[in-house]
Amino acid sequence: MSRLTRNRARATLNDRAVSSPITSRLRRQLLRDSLPPTVDLLKQRKADQVGDGFIADYLALDWLEWNGGTLRLTVIGTNICHQVWAGLDG
Repeated sequence: MSRLTRNRARATLNDRAVSSPITSRLRRQLLRDSLPPTVDLLKQRKADQVGDGFIADYLALDWLEWNGGTLRLTVIGTNICHQVWAGLDG
């Protein structure tokens, strides 16, 4: 992903955070809980079934990254998935 795209995604995520800290925490928890199912959809090449804005937020959080035209988990994203599967709160 280009630096410009990443900065735009982060700016959007930060705009949401400024508007309401509670909403931001809830959104982050929703993103966290939805990451493993999202990864499953991406593996099945069903990105169109991923909720609106989720991919942009995952990219902004560095949980996903572009790799040769496909999305893959980053180390952070892999750790988040392991935490979700283990039932740990982040």
